[in-house]
Amino acid sequence: MIEIITNINNAINGVVWGWPALILLGFVGVLMTCLTKFFQITHIGHWMKNTIGAIFKDKHVIGHTGDRTISQFQSLCTALAATVGTGNIVGVAGAIATGGPGAVFWMWLIAFFGMMTNYSENVLGILYRKKGQDGEWHGGAMYYLRDGLGAKKGCKQIGAILAVLFSFFCLLASFGIGNMSQVNSMVSNVESAFHIPTIATGIFLVIAVGLVILGGLKRVAAITEKLVPFMVILYLLGTIFIICKNIGTVPAVFAAIFKGAFSIRGVVGGGVGAGIAMAMKMGFKRGVFSNEAGLGSSVMVHSSSNVKEPIRQGMWGIFEVFADTIVVCTLTALTILSSGLVDLNTGVLTEAGEAVGSSNLMSESFRIAFGPVGAGFIALAILLFAYSTVLGWSHYGTTACRYLFGDKAVTPYRVIFTIIVFLGSIMTAQLAWDISDTFNGLMMLPNLIGVLVLSPLVMRCTKNYIDRKLHGKQEEPMLSVWPEIQEMQAKAIREAKTEEDAE
Repeated sequence: MIEIITNINNAINGVVWGWPALILLGFVGVLMTCLTKFFQITHIGHWMKNTIGAIFKDKHVIGHTGDRTISQFQSLCTALAATVGTGNIVGVAGAIATGGPGAVFWMWLIAFFGMMTNYSENVLGILYRKKGQDGEWHGGAMYYLRDGLGAKKGCKQIGAILAVLFSFFCLLASFGIGNMSQVNSMVSNVESAFHIPTIATGIFLVIAVGLVILGGLKRVAAITEKLVPFMVILYLLGTIFIICKNIGTVPAVFAAIFKGAFSIRGVVGGGVGAGIAMAMKMGFKRGVFSNEAGLGSSVMVHSSSNVKEPIRQGMWGIFEVFADTIVVCTLTALTILSSGLVDLNTGVLTEAGEAVGSSNLMSESFRIAFGPVGAGFIALAILLFAYSTVLGWSHYGTTACRYLFGDKAVTPYRVIFTIIVFLGSIMTAQLAWDISDTFNGLMMLPNLIGVLVLSPLVMRCTKNYIDRKLHGKQEEPMLSVWPEIQEMQAKAIREAKTEEDAE
């Protein structure tokens, strides 16, 4: 059975992660960057001020809500919980082992343009979201595919079909990228570092996951807003220490990254052009696996935010990709490449690197720097990262399940999701990762079509925001495509401004 599943998955994976799909992914990112006039660069001060900067001074960003919505900071932490996972540790290590140091450069490139893909997804998510009877905002790629793409002339059926396909693929992906691959990495690292049997860890995770996700989005958000900042800061401090300790090798590391990105021959042989192709493919795949820009996944939690302005949530999308790939993945890569586990001249693993295997490169880097405590720390970091990813993805799968089958299917889905946690603990690692790759690609295709078709709307919404907020023009804000929600949000903004003026 495993062999049949592997063969089928390999066939599908070869199509969805072929060059046409990767070119589409890059093209959408470049297009949105151009249409918004390189917003991620030209307005870097503004989006930094209104994301990470606003955490410390804007009560509306971090304040807990009394209704079923969540704060902007909670939506970011839940989205980061789903993205900052094993892809930032095991995924980066795998990309380097297969594509060489040059894969890091292509990871940066796809993240740079992916910032605006993620931005566009969030803007569209807010514009097309609706409030359910439970008082919770419901939004995501399925909604802007059905109501946005579907509203175009002659595209009603296409939009509806793509929305269903996206939701179905998202449902499957929640069991892959959001569950099995994360759990598999957790149990294998815990067994390696602490010699705890995988079955014991699997049973513990079933309980730990079930207790949280059965409580719904509010409980997930409450956990992730505490867990994510703590684990990311602790992990970054460890990587920065190792990089500083090996500071003498950093120039050679950057040289290897840029040299490897354009190497004609692959790090493990191959014909002319194999090096660039493999480095680019691994960088793109692992970059997307890490930050999920283009998948249409994180927009489902961003759409649940209490934000009024679509562009404000779009800026959180930019910061999400920046934090995930430009910061966390880069520090992971520099840590591995500066630890002597990769030959910087040839780009291949050294004997020490080969001995531990690609999935344990980060663990070995920390062991070299801190001894056995370092390896234990990485095992714990992977446990926390992967656990938070499982929590975040449970919401994505819940959203897709609700869209496909209605509210009554949500609780059964969460129960099944919890059971899958145990199955992930006993699967082979490679199959778990391969299945995750395939589901990622299947989600990506319909979502990118929707973003591409609706790109003019994102451009208009961005211009509207810049004209109002940065140039002081008196224009009606673009807050929603639905007239009743547009009026409700505009009224809330006017009332908030009146209160601020009174203070």
